[in-house]
Amino acid sequence: MIELVRSNDPVFLSWLLAALQHEGIETFVLDAYASAADGSISAIPRRVMVDDGDEPRARRVLALADELGKGAAP
Repeated sequence: MIELVRSNDPVFLSWLLAALQHEGIETFVLDAYASAADGSISAIPRRVMVDDGDEPRARRVLALADELGKGAAP
């Protein structure tokens, strides 16, 4: 497994996990419980992991997130 991204943004993570699932890419989120136990200071980002073979497709989904963040239409 490879680390696709780290983030403390729950909205972004929710969108990303849904988009990856829609593409049939299995994910594993590390540090979710440590991040929640940390409270509101967000010192521990959650890490989204994907299978090595899914990395190219997952990176394309991540690139789409970047485009959407800049105001591009889906």
